[in-house]
Amino acid sequence: MGANSRKAILVCEICLSRNYSQTKSTLTQKERLVVKKFCSSCNQHTTHKETR
Repeated sequence: MGANSRKAILVCEICLSRNYSQTKSTLTQKERLVVKKFCSSCNQHTTHKETR
């Protein structure tokens, strides 16, 4: 990770399990990440949001 990036943990909106982590640029992205990903607990594609 560079000086201007940080690790973002993604949590499923349905079951609240923390499934994924991504690096996020702090210079270009000011809002929280919102990504549609597969949740192995729900066994379906759901919306995942970044936690703080």
